Amino acid sequence: MDFADKFIEVGGTAIRYRERSGDGTPILFIHGISESLEFWDRQLEAGIGDHRLIALDLPGHGLSELGDQPYDLEKFASLVPDFADALGIGRFFCVGNSLGAAISVRVANLAPERVAGIVLANSAALGREVFLPFRIMTLPILGELMTKPGKTGIEQQLKAIFHRSDVITDDIRKTVERNLAKAGGQKAFLATLRMLTGFGGQRREVWERTRTLLGTLAVPVLIIHGKQDAVLPAGHSIDAQAVTPNSKLILLDDCGHTPQIEHSEVFNRTLCEFVAA
Repeated sequence: MDFADKFIEVGGTAIRYRERSGDGTPILFIHGISESLEFWDRQLEAGIGDHRLIALDLPGHGLSELGDQPYDLEKFASLVPDFADALGIGRFFCVGNSLGAAISVRVANLAPERVAGIVLANSAALGREVFLPFRIMTLPILGELMTKPGKTGIEQQLKAIFHRSDVITDDIRKTVERNLAKAGGQKAFLATLRMLTGFGGQRREVWERTRTLLGTLAVPVLIIHGKQDAVLPAGHSIDAQAVTPNSKLILLDDCGHTPQIEHSEVFNRTLCEFVAA
């Protein structure tokens, strides 16, 4: 099934998105840092019940415009209800991976009356520990050198986010290559990364804020984490689930940072059950 790129202006920024039509409550898919909407292709292709599915590129990512950089988690989160408004969507589910999961928590806090539930897949901003290269990238000069577009950057990103190399298709590789070469993308990536992370790890004020918000949410929360995630340890999700009311935790074996790709059938089935309930 072909899902054509669409663009809509949100707050003066052109946002790219793709959608699959459906009559059920819309599900918004939010990707991770330096990624793009293609990381949700397996969900749009398979469908999730009869729900309307929409995946978007965050500002500074994929083919969306850069927007008013830099973006922190709160700024990204404030864009999501505006994006839904632009599409005429009232209530919706938020499904996020990594950075997108941390954003989803803040969307649920910002607009609780509109969010039917959230799914956090290998969420960022739940604890201090993080992939060592990300910590090094926060340093001046070294970060700029490590994120220069090129073959090394592509291979490093693929190795970090995928535990299972068999799921890395030519399309995924081309998407990563395009994202890394995006004009202005390197600066946007580093600005956001440095807001979230320092050389010592993810910033305490950021992950403590996420955990505090999770403890106050009234919406259902599904937490999924790959056990072999090299970017963020599964222990972060285990600890977060313990303080989150109305939540469920699923740990996936033989899975890295992208469960929606590495175990797409299990992910889709679990998501379908969650939104149906």
